[in-house]
Amino acid sequence: MSTKRDYYEILCVSREVGEKEIKSAYRKLAVRYHPDKNPGDAEAEAKFKEAAEAYSVLSDAEKRQRYDRFGHQGVAGAGAGGFDPSVFSDFSDVLGDIFGLGDIFGGGRRRGRGGASRGADLRYDLQISFEEAAFGTEAKLRIPRLETCESCSGSGAAAGSRPTACSACGGHGQVRFSQGFFTVARTCPQCNGEGRTVSDPCSACHGEGRTQQERSLDVKIPAGVDNGARLRLNGEGEHGRRGGPAGDLYVVIRVQEHESFHRDGFDVLDAVPLSYSQMVLGTKLAVATLHGEVDLEVPAGTPHGKIFRFRNKGIERLGRGGRGDHIVQVEVAVPHPRSLDEERIEILKRLAQLDGQMTKEEGVFSKVKKKVKKEIFG
Repeated sequence: MSTKRDYYEILCVSREVGEKEIKSAYRKLAVRYHPDKNPGDAEAEAKFKEAAEAYSVLSDAEKRQRYDRFGHQGVAGAGAGGFDPSVFSDFSDVLGDIFGLGDIFGGGRRRGRGGASRGADLRYDLQISFEEAAFGTEAKLRIPRLETCESCSGSGAAAGSRPTACSACGGHGQVRFSQGFFTVARTCPQCNGEGRTVSDPCSACHGEGRTQQERSLDVKIPAGVDNGARLRLNGEGEHGRRGGPAGDLYVVIRVQEHESFHRDGFDVLDAVPLSYSQMVLGTKLAVATLHGEVDLEVPAGTPHGKIFRFRNKGIERLGRGGRGDHIVQVEVAVPHPRSLDEERIEILKRLAQLDGQMTKEEGVFSKVKKKVKKEIFG
């Protein structure tokens, strides 16, 4: 029988957590127990290796599935069973936290040779109507963004000149030095990671290699989007530096409220006010939906809050086909007394008497007056 601790127990996470939580849990343990922060501490070193082993299995979807089914035996010989240095391939930022430095082993987030780097992602908040969200629409967006300078083709150098390799880092963009048993790389302070310097900058972009432009984009909004939905347009963000890839554009949907309807998933909720007599005697009326009018038949004796459902009259189910329902809730509409004429008031009083109810005129104050009068005059 295996004496190893459960990998989930080691990382202090439940079996239902996702990859992000596993990564976060491992990172905390790696920073806490790393040998360079605990020199000569055998217990800390053992916990560090134990956490690395657990992470190497649980961060791999296939290994994790086998481990969940068969335990330690399911991952024997598959990267478990000891400290795996490859676990650091995704964790230069972890070791950066340990040492307070930048990238480790020359990996991580550094720019490529020549200073190439990915462009920034952009966000655009797009407001659409309730109906546009239900049926879909097309929108024309004006996006300000940094684009590759046409004058210098992104090099940053004026015509007839060219950038030269940085003398401090030899064009690598990083300088290296030893820290314990690791080789640590930091961004070159002379060229700021560019790996090169421009002595004669382009007049159009001032040596940046990019200029501010505004572009028009046609965006198709699918039917069924909801408030807060994000549409990702690959490569429509800012252009990268020195030939690097462009970032992405995220269009965030903001749906305006409807004057009558409310949304619940793909269903449309609608409140229809009716008079007391309509609820008691029953009625038939036309109700507006997103897909035209439908006939609503209210049977006699319908209680306040009764719900009626019209199938397939709601919002298109995004990515699934079909539509939700239009749901009507009938409510008793109570008129303000000032809106009633004398005839209606008398009818309501008569109805209250027939129901055995007390009207305002025959209320407690009226009864008190009658009792006092009787005691005085007999």
